[in-house]
Amino acid sequence: MVRRDFAEVQSIEESCFEFPWTEQEFLSCLQQPNCLGLVAECEGKIAGFLIYEMSKGGTFITNIAVDPALQRHNIARQMIQKLVTKMLTRQTRKLVIEIRETNLSALLCFRALGFRASNVLKNFYEGQNEDAYVLQYRLGKELALPVYTSSAGRLSELIAG
Repeated sequence: MVRRDFAEVQSIEESCFEFPWTEQEFLSCLQQPNCLGLVAECEGKIAGFLIYEMSKGGTFITNIAVDPALQRHNIARQMIQKLVTKMLTRQTRKLVIEIRETNLSALLCFRALGFRASNVLKNFYEGQNEDAYVLQYRLGKELALPVYTSSAGRLSELIAG
């Protein structure tokens, strides 16, 4: 993804979250040395995105969203599977994400992918009195369901600039 695609990413972000990232927050994150991302496309349009940071200690998903009209079509699963494949080539074994306690659909999605809760961060979201669940996936076993290869289209690297 290039900067001209940020409008579609921002639109998905705003349609999925009560407290969406701003374009500046996307740019700031993606300008960090170990921060990368994936974009899923369907019929020439961005269907979803995943932003992550890789380090020796593991990989941390900082943001993930799928267009609401395309949710429940395994697009998030495809992006996670692509990320797991990248992790295997870099010898990292732990994948972590923090999810709002009120984001039930994300919690259920990641549980179905084999993630397990490892911690609760009390009052994690500043000024919102809301906890976050820390979910982890340990590599060494396959994701819970087979790869979905139908209409999600291509996955491509997300590059700021």
